[in-house]
Order: sequence, then structure tokens, then C-alpha cells
Amino acid sequence: MKEEKTVLKKHKVTTLTVFFMIFCMVCAGSYGIEDMIPSAGPGLTVVLLIFLPFFWSIPQGLVAAELGSAIPTEGGYYKWIQRALGEFWGFQACWWRTISIYVDSTLYVILAVGYVNSVFPLTGWQSFALKAFFIIAFSVINVRGLRDVGRIASYFSVIVIGSFIALIFVGFSHAQFNPLLPFVPEGQTVAESVGLGIAICMWMYAGYESMSTMAGELENPMVIPKATILSVPAIMLLYILSTIACLAAVGQWQNWGVEDGISFGSIGDMLGFHWLSLIFVVTAVIANLSMYNTYLASGSRGFFSLADDHLAPDFLQKLHGKYGTPHTAIIAMAVINLLLCQIGFDTLVVIDVFLLMFAYILIYVAAIVLRVKEPELERPFKIPLGTKGVALLCTCPIILCVVALFTNGLSYFIGGCIGIISGPAVYVICKKKYGGVDGQKELTARDKKLTIAIISVMLIAVASALLIFFK
Repeated sequence: MKEEKTVLKKHKVTTLTVFFMIFCMVCAGSYGIEDMIPSAGPGLTVVLLIFLPFFWSIPQGLVAAELGSAIPTEGGYYKWIQRALGEFWGFQACWWRTISIYVDSTLYVILAVGYVNSVFPLTGWQSFALKAFFIIAFSVINVRGLRDVGRIASYFSVIVIGSFIALIFVGFSHAQFNPLLPFVPEGQTVAESVGLGIAICMWMYAGYESMSTMAGELENPMVIPKATILSVPAIMLLYILSTIACLAAVGQWQNWGVEDGISFGSIGDMLGFHWLSLIFVVTAVIANLSMYNTYLASGSRGFFSLADDHLAPDFLQKLHGKYGTPHTAIIAMAVINLLLCQIGFDTLVVIDVFLLMFAYILIYVAAIVLRVKEPELERPFKIPLGTKGVALLCTCPIILCVVALFTNGLSYFIGGCIGIISGPAVYVICKKKYGGVDGQKELTARDKKLTIAIISVMLIAVASALLIFFK
């Protein structure tokens, strides 16, 4: 059994820089809200943007701040769950969330190139070359360390925030429609509208825990909880104000949409501000690259942390000789991103929400369990609630996670169940090959039961869904 842990190089990173990194991972602009508006209705969209954070992103931010301050180590949420629930569940959360990030980060590169293509049409090989360039460039930045990642995130965030502030001012100065009418689309109930809009809204407000995976590389990891608390209201304001301003300016709520519809990028052109539309094409490219930059940092640390616990191949924990970063994990993620860019991976996308929601459920459960198991654990930032209060705070987002699992259609449900099964299946392989934290290559009776239980439940869920669908 190996006791040594890989020692990462520490970086001095300010609270403001971490704030911008979290902004990139959670938000990077209001892109994506466009699809909520015709599905849920303009009024309900605004209401969801205002009130959902109190049941979703605020608990998420508070839990991430408390656990991040109590356990400020590399791996972040993986280590929180491992400490609270054991190695098996820690692995599941890390595997599910990391695979989710691998898929997400690839999409950001594709979207960035897509925006470039909308202005400068690219051939197939030119598109491939630009994707490869972006992936290689940000891999180099990531290998150099979090200070460089943070600097790029800061520069990009200032551009994105500045562009949206300009759009907000232009929108409100040209207001002529009631942004709350109609509340929901005609012929659609409020319940139906909530079901169509809530998954997107949850997605828009997700990611506050992602910065935690890099805590072991900061000289002062306490900047993460501070930045997390600051980022929650800032992102809420950007979403809410930009949506209200643009709806008030152009209306046409039923014609909004990311693809071939009214979007934040086209508002300036519709109002006669052609320069603003051009700025937003550039902003859209920057926003997607900013997300790729920061998620490459966060996602690569997932498998690095598993390798450091002997639950993944050892080469993933190797550090760069000069920069002290997990360069092999970064390069491995970049290679997979490049491969996914070239193939149809719609099937992978459908598992994304499922993996994310299950990982979040484990984070909230871990917060409750640690309050019970380790009430004396030092928590520099502590949610100002007792154990019962924290349990209640975490119950709301857990319920929302469960609801989200059933609101994306049959293909998402089946793909998600298959994605969940991959967690225990890979754990069995890695545990037997690498030994895990305790160095024991044999599964415990508890781990065997959990593996069988998860796989069985997911298979039964898939069979039931198919029976209901084809009945």
C-alpha cells in the first residue's frame, strides 16, 4: 500500500481571479437561456431565473463553500464525498462528473468554431485545424498552471461581462414590450411549462463545485469559498437583467432559440446596432473558449485525483517537471476532446444531465452526512444553519435533481441510465487492477452489493421506460 501523495505546485491566485474562473465554469454569459423562452414562456422563464437559485444554485454555492473550506484539497467534491460516504461513492461521483465535463468541454470547442464559421465559412479541414488549434493552445495554458488559466479566464470574463452590460443598457433603452407576457405559452399549463424549462435553468446555474477540484494547487484555498459566495448573486443578476432587457426590447418570445432563432447575439442587429452584433459573435467565441479553458483545468483534476488514490492509471498523476501540473491528465483530456470533436457523439450528450444530477445528489448527501459524522470538523466558512437546517437546505436541490432526471425524454433517460452503470462497472475494474486507497484489490461485500444494486436498478428503470413507451 502506497501512502505517498503527489505534491502539486502551489500558485498564488486572488479571490477575484477565482471569481472569474467560477464565472466561466457556471455562466460565461447568458447563452442557452434562449431555448427556455419559447418552451416555458417569457414570464415563467424570468420567474425561474429569479427564484430557482434559492432552491438550486444558492444551496449549491453554500455547500461548495462550506465543504471547500473544511476539506480544501485537490479533488474537491470527490474528496468530500469520499470522506463522508467512502471510496465507492467518491469514485462514482468523480467518474460521473468527470465524464460529464469531458463531453461538455468538447461541445464548447465545437460551438466556438461554429460561431467562427458563421462569419468566416470554413471547409472541413479548416474546421478541424481550428478545433485542434484551440485544444492545443488551451492545453499549453493549462500545463503552465492555474495562474495562467486564471489570467485567461479573467481577461475573457471581462470581455463577456462588458458585452452583456452593453446589451442590457441597449435593451432597456429600447424597451417596448412587457417581458413577462405571456406567462406561459397558450394551451400549456404552468406545470407543463415548468417541466420544459427547469432542466435548462438548472443547467444554467450548475458548476459552482467545479473549482474545488483545484484547491490543492492554491497557496490559499480559502479564496474558493469566498469567490463562490460572490459569484452566485453576480451570475443571477447577469441572467435576469439580460433576459428581461432583451425581451422588453424585441419581444417575439416564440421565435427565440439558440439555433436559427432570436438569440442574445442577434439582438443588437435587430435594434440597428450592427457593431453590437459583431461584438457578440466575438463574445460568443470567447465565452465558449473561456468555458473550455476552465473545464479543462477542472476535468483533468478528476482523473488525476483518482490516479493519486490508485483508482486510475498511474500515468495520470505524473507532474510536469517545470510547472508542477498534472500534464498527462491534461493532455489525456485534450486528446479525448479532439477525438470527440470528429465523431457524432449525440449519444454521449444524452447521458450528460443524468451524470451531473447523480453527482450533485451525492454532494448534497455528503454535506448532510459530514454534519452528522463530524460536527467538530473545522469549517472556516460554515452555513449558518444547524444540521437539520442543512438537511432541509440540501433536500430542495436533491428533489430538483430527481425531477430533472424525468424531464428530458426517453433517449436522455435510457442514455443516462447506461451512463450511470458505467460508474460501478469501471470501479470494479480499477479497484481490482490498482487497489484503491487501502491497497486492497478485492471488493468488499458492501461494494459488491452496491455495484449489483446500482446496475440492477438502472436496468430495471430502462426496461420499465421502454415498456411504458411502447405500450
